[in-house]
Amino acid sequence: MVDIFFDKLYRYDRIQEPCYIGIPVKEGELADINKVAVYQGEKSLPVQTKVTSRHKDGTVRFLFVRFLADLPGNKGAVLQCDLHGENGAGKEKINSSKVEVTAKGDGILVNTGCGEDGQAFSFVVSNNGSHIFEQLHAHGRSYDKKQFVGPLLQDGEGRSYEVRLGKWQVVEQGPVCAILKTKGSNVAGEVHVDFELKLTAWAGKPWVEVSYRIINTTDNPLHVASLVFRLLRTPDAVQMEGIAPMVVSGKLDSTGCGDVLDEPEFGDGPIYHARSIGELKQAEGFVDVNNVRTCVGSSNYKTDFYLGRDGAAVSKTVDAKWLLKEANEHFAEVMYGTFMADCTDSECGVCATVFQAQQNYPKAVQAEAGGLAVMLVPEGVDRVEMQMGMSREQKFLLHFHTAEEDFVDIEDRSLIYQMPDRPYLAPEVHKDSGVWLDVFADKLDIDVEQSLVGRGDGHCRAYGMLNFGDSYDSGYTAQGRGGGDLVWCNNEYDYPHACALLYVRTGIRRFLDYNIASCSHWMDVDVCHYHTNPLYVGGQWEHTGGHCKNGVMVCSHEWVEGLLDYYHFTGDERGLETALGIGDNVLRLLNTPLYAKVGEANARETGWALRTLTALYVETRDEKWLVKCGPILNDFKVWEEQYGYWLAPYTDNTLVRVGFMISIAVGSVMRYYREFPNPELKAMMLRAVDDLIENCYMEKLGCFYYKELPSLNRLGNNLLLLEALAIAYELSGDEKYLKPGIETFKKAIHSPNPGAVGGKKIVNDAVVVGTASSKGFAQSMIPLATYYRAISESGLWQS
Repeated sequence: MVDIFFDKLYRYDRIQEPCYIGIPVKEGELADINKVAVYQGEKSLPVQTKVTSRHKDGTVRFLFVRFLADLPGNKGAVLQCDLHGENGAGKEKINSSKVEVTAKGDGILVNTGCGEDGQAFSFVVSNNGSHIFEQLHAHGRSYDKKQFVGPLLQDGEGRSYEVRLGKWQVVEQGPVCAILKTKGSNVAGEVHVDFELKLTAWAGKPWVEVSYRIINTTDNPLHVASLVFRLLRTPDAVQMEGIAPMVVSGKLDSTGCGDVLDEPEFGDGPIYHARSIGELKQAEGFVDVNNVRTCVGSSNYKTDFYLGRDGAAVSKTVDAKWLLKEANEHFAEVMYGTFMADCTDSECGVCATVFQAQQNYPKAVQAEAGGLAVMLVPEGVDRVEMQMGMSREQKFLLHFHTAEEDFVDIEDRSLIYQMPDRPYLAPEVHKDSGVWLDVFADKLDIDVEQSLVGRGDGHCRAYGMLNFGDSYDSGYTAQGRGGGDLVWCNNEYDYPHACALLYVRTGIRRFLDYNIASCSHWMDVDVCHYHTNPLYVGGQWEHTGGHCKNGVMVCSHEWVEGLLDYYHFTGDERGLETALGIGDNVLRLLNTPLYAKVGEANARETGWALRTLTALYVETRDEKWLVKCGPILNDFKVWEEQYGYWLAPYTDNTLVRVGFMISIAVGSVMRYYREFPNPELKAMMLRAVDDLIENCYMEKLGCFYYKELPSLNRLGNNLLLLEALAIAYELSGDEKYLKPGIETFKKAIHSPNPGAVGGKKIVNDAVVVGTASSKGFAQSMIPLATYYRAISESGLWQS
């Protein structure tokens, strides 16, 4: 039995709340997922399962489980997952609605069953159409396809695009959740800009998530001038273009987000400004729902609303200047606030919430008599320019509700969408499964734990549609690598994987949110989805200005483990697909002349390639990923024989030791060795670490130097060497390998954590807060955790 923990979160009960969790499983423990059950007390909950990875013997390595749970207000909860529960036999089964997915004509019908009002919620999508929905039925009202307009694209050259959808596919279906996906194209004459559209629906729920991912499949940068989705309240409704100016108490607020003074008394003017849900409740008499009630809201602490009567247009906009002046203390990857628009008449209503709108500015929402507008890119607000091959997914929730539904409940769902309940497992479950790199410690040292958590939190935040989920590197930027622009890390050293490891080590949810936010950016912006040079397609760009401007692709800057973690945690197939695409790109790069001669590339290059290919083999058991592993390992062998050790080319006439690059190679060979133990590989790794200690360690100073040149042998602070020392100890059991790292370790855990806070500033298309890049934590998490485990085990460290 596996305990599933929910921390206390919201003040209200959540009944039949859609939840999910990824569970690691020991080899040989689980073969049949049809017997998996989730219990809440004596009740067996509705579940939906799938396998995301298998062990060598074919048994389940990672299990992904969706379920519906009753979560109490102002309390935590503990559920149990029974891997051999005979599908809940012997427990009271919860009777709930089930999602049904069936073919309908030239399309697909999704029926989520009855909601709390007894009314069915269903929708139909059609192949090769031009509207997201062909039909939608909610709370007794039927919506026609013409009521769903767009998202419609306009570019900076004045072109307006038509929407052309392809064939819909069922990505996932079961009693709890259904996910559909299609590919399509925005067409303006001969210009085509592709997109992917995904719909997610849940059992018994009158809402659907719309995911729209635009992909620049042109040969030039694409200026996205506007990208707008509209939901018309009636088939013949007409909506105004652009963002409507709002008159509040006789004062013009042209953006919908400025400060408004002298708010009207109830009943005075067409729009009421409420600075909290409490004020909004007081204003209920201000609006007659028999006409049309319009509302927009955004939150930081409490939600700020504009409420319109008789269909008065209300809007909210978030742009760079707005973000610059608003203080926010949240971890933005977890939540910033909500961003919503609602339109309700005498029969029913619909609320649209944009996911992480502030983080992915510019955004706008509008509600008016004609319906809702979700402006994923509002016209005339900041500039969004996508480079060739870049993509970006944006999501919003359409919540269809009755006219009588309390606005407290409507806003509650909007906020929960921004920060959903995330269950977690005890670290012992992850450790005992044996599927993770062993970063777990039997003894906890407060200084070490605080250092790890502080490092995980201590990165700058960058807001903006193309930036959120990444951080800039001040060092690279100061070196001029961006040509005067910010140099983005592009998740260097696999920052999402470091977040995943800290999450499973501690159970702290925000590190899962960090993984999700950074992978979302990585999959879209940092990976090339289209290019005139086919070598680049599917690959990851090295850190550079503009995320991919003047970028190059090299094996030393292509990672997959964080993406695979994301896939196991969320069930999102794109994590796996993106990782496989990066792996294919690595294979293509290894066939280029750069890697044809031993010693021409440094140990970091082929070391990272080996780590990537090994991870993909472990994930898929596809032997195609091993084809290049043998030659890489042989190159390391020849390299050592030819040059004496793993030396790297630097100037045209030097070959030098670079400790952190050699450490990367040792770590990568070790990952392969754990799958395929070999005494020759073991001896080679120990010789490499012996060479590091003998030639790179400065005993009188207690640390290693940076690089082996008089001009570069400054005091080294790269913690990757600690991982190499821990590996040598793991292989040999000899604590002599740990002693050279003690002073470096002490300094690391007692040094001030990098700052995640600092003055906000606007730089090009970003609002940045803080100066520390995510690279520092990505580089140090595994070395610190594995070295600490080793020195604790050896007795060299006393807590």
